[in-house]
Amino acid sequence: MTVQESQVNVKKNTGELEPFDPEKLINALQRSGAGKHEIDAVMDQVTSSLYEGITTKKIYQLAYRILSKISKRTAGRYRLKKALYQLGPSGFPFEFFVARLLEFEGYTVQTGQSVQGKCVTHEVDVVARHVGKLLMAECKFHNSNTAKSDVKVSLYVHARFRDIRENHTREKENKGIAFESLLITNTRFTSDAVQYGKCTGMKLISWDYPGGKGLRDWIDRAGFHPITAMKSLTNREKKKLLNKGIVLCREIAENPFLMDELAIPERRLKAIIKEAGAMI
Repeated sequence: MTVQESQVNVKKNTGELEPFDPEKLINALQRSGAGKHEIDAVMDQVTSSLYEGITTKKIYQLAYRILSKISKRTAGRYRLKKALYQLGPSGFPFEFFVARLLEFEGYTVQTGQSVQGKCVTHEVDVVARHVGKLLMAECKFHNSNTAKSDVKVSLYVHARFRDIRENHTREKENKGIAFESLLITNTRFTSDAVQYGKCTGMKLISWDYPGGKGLRDWIDRAGFHPITAMKSLTNREKKKLLNKGIVLCREIAENPFLMDELAIPERRLKAIIKEAGAMI
């Protein structure tokens, strides 16, 4: 290595430069489940490849390529954030993905429901029911890591759920059933959006908010990783599966017949199913 990593400036997605911080990369690798051997291998190769002005995207690509050769499972978990961006472009697969996470929590879930409010009817992304609770979720999908859900989104979603809540509380059959609203995004919220959610009592979940209970933590806890995190599937195959409502690696691993329509050669199919199983 010709340059000390502490002296190298890294270009962020915003175009700003900041000193390379090895701890950030180490923390990201640890969150993906990488062991000491994997972390050491990645850090050795990445730091030896650093140069002034290298982008964070390039560092990510280097780390992912190295991990892919060591452990597909760890590599898939490492690229989780990017995998969520690929649950598009329509955003419907992201709704299905959130629905699966809520099912993991014990909810009975429906997506794309028309729900009557006090004033008007609303299209709700996810309606989830549990003992004594009715939860309605609005899913805000972005296919870019620079996009954020701002306070206008919080205001709009809260107004819709308030209208639904008022109708919910006046219906006799809903007596004793708590109503909860959730706004969830695969990226981040602006500080004003978060503040408004806190003030109104509307639950917000983003990639890393709230701390320790964000979307990333929820996915790790459930072990429900999206098929877009898999390296063995082509983009065309991922799109076909998503269009069929198949969003989880777990679904492929536990139900290999779901792959039948893709007519994939047996040898490659075994590799896909093996990778899907490793992601659980």
